This record gives sequence, structure tokens and C-alpha cells, in this order.
Amino acid sequence: MFYVYVVILKVMSFSKIENDLISEIRLDSIQAKVFLLVTCNGKMTPETIAKKLKISLDESKKSTKDLMTFGAFIDISETEFEAMHPRFTAVNMYRKMCERENIVFKRNKAVDNIGVILEKSYDDARTK
Repeated sequence: MFYVYVVILKVMSFSKIENDLISEIRLDSIQAKVFLLVTCNGKMTPETIAKKLKISLDESKKSTKDLMTFGAFIDISETEFEAMHPRFTAVNMYRKMCERENIVFKRNKAVDNIGVILEKSYDDARTK
């Protein structure tokens, strides 16, 4: 019973994070899903991302390139992408969005919480 409760909480948290990535950082839905997938599972190729999310390879490639531009991903090689630590990434993406949208950059608790919530999943995926 406890395990089911934990799984439900985690799904609810990731759903909220996805919504916050869309509303606060202005990612599109696919970019948010790609960001969460790589952040929580580790480096991936666009082909793997496309397969896991059931999106086209072109959508996967575009999203990974966009996320690099937004300060969320780095390219490990020409074919692999990795997320940077979520505590820094969420704020970096928000800062860059503010620059693009000509909005004054200031602290955003929803953005800060994205990094806090994703930190454990990020660390777990890299210390398997």
C-alpha cells in the first residue's frame, strides 16, 4: 500500500513539474517531457528519446537542440545529450526565458521547486 502511495505521489509531482516547465519556463509539452526523461534517466540519444516518448525523431532532435539553447542540456557527443544538474538548470532556463521574453528576472519559487524535486531522481540516475 505504501509503495502505491509513493508511486502516485511521484507521478503527481512529475505532472506538476511538467506543468510548471510549460507555464513558468515556457517550454512546449514535448520539450518538458524530453527534459524530464533525460534528467531522471541520464544521457540519451535522440533515437532513444523518440522511442521512449513515442514521438518522431525530428521532434526529439529539435527538442534536444532547443534544450541545449535554453541551458538545460549539454551534448556529450554528436549523438548523446545529458541534462545538467536540475537545481541550476531550472533557474538557467528561467533566466534565459526572461531574456528572450524581455521580462525582469527575479526569484520564482515554482522554478526553484523544480530543481529541488528533480534532484534526487537526477542523482539516482547517475549513481546506478
